[in-house]
Amino acid sequence: MSAAEEEKSLPLPERWPRASKFTLSACAAAVAELVTFPLDLTKTRLQVQGEAAMQHRDGAAAIQAVPYRGMLRTAAGIVQEEGLLKLWQGATPAVYRHIVYSGVRMVAYEHLRDSVLGRSEDESFPFWKAVIGGMSAGAIGQFFASPTDLVKVQMQMEGKRKLEGKPLRFRGVHHAFVKILSEGGIRGLWAGWVPNVQRAALVNMGDLTTYDSVKHFLLLNTPLVDNSFTHSVASCCSGLVAAVLGTPADVVKTRIMNQPRDKQGRGLLYKSSMDCLIQTVQGEGFMSLYKGFIPTWMRMAPWSLVFWLTYEQIRRICGVSSF
Repeated sequence: MSAAEEEKSLPLPERWPRASKFTLSACAAAVAELVTFPLDLTKTRLQVQGEAAMQHRDGAAAIQAVPYRGMLRTAAGIVQEEGLLKLWQGATPAVYRHIVYSGVRMVAYEHLRDSVLGRSEDESFPFWKAVIGGMSAGAIGQFFASPTDLVKVQMQMEGKRKLEGKPLRFRGVHHAFVKILSEGGIRGLWAGWVPNVQRAALVNMGDLTTYDSVKHFLLLNTPLVDNSFTHSVASCCSGLVAAVLGTPADVVKTRIMNQPRDKQGRGLLYKSSMDCLIQTVQGEGFMSLYKGFIPTWMRMAPWSLVFWLTYEQIRRICGVSSF
């Protein structure tokens, strides 16, 4: 048998390992995103409440306080005022985003871990290398996925605009992409990419780094084996750490991406992510950076659990080695 014929006889994961891992991680991410998306919508609505800077710069006579209703009351309000299916408003671009984001970040992290940074002699991956790998992989994945994240955030706010009597901006995902592109150009599609990438780096330092480190620590130092229980413990830890590290950057990212823009795609409320951070802290206090933390954590915990369990099982079924 020739080398070409022998290569064709190999299973797909061995012939195209990176493409296979990209596809598997994208599938797992899509499942996790659909299951937990209502919590993401609730989190986004909470984070844009109390944006005093908008009323201030618009010249309003008085800054009206917006009631912070909390996660459950916000979710219940969305169902009562807009309908149950509105809890999944913006789910399509969110799934698109995770196909790109999770596919790229998982492939990038494994490449950095196994080929660039390298494991230790005992096959462990030093924590400092895991931090670098996780942050780098998250930043790379988010940069490529930033346009879909922008569309997701803006579409999630359409229901609120309707209730406020404002005209809807988009008719659907395709229309949102076209409108943003026509109004702001290519630059407009990457509006808010800096805080987006910053957030992704922090979240993945919590998610990828924590999951990989906790999982392999348990395997090397405890009687636990590489099974669903170990994956569950590691994913619960990763979800909590990711929420703690990522929520402040997520608040800044959401506000920057949701602000109105001029014809050049420049924001009208905030000059940069640092400007948004300063205005938010000065106007609403430091703890406003953790606005939406509970739904963020309650989303990240089940998201991580569903994603990692699904991803590990899909890899096992398809004959790919455990993460």
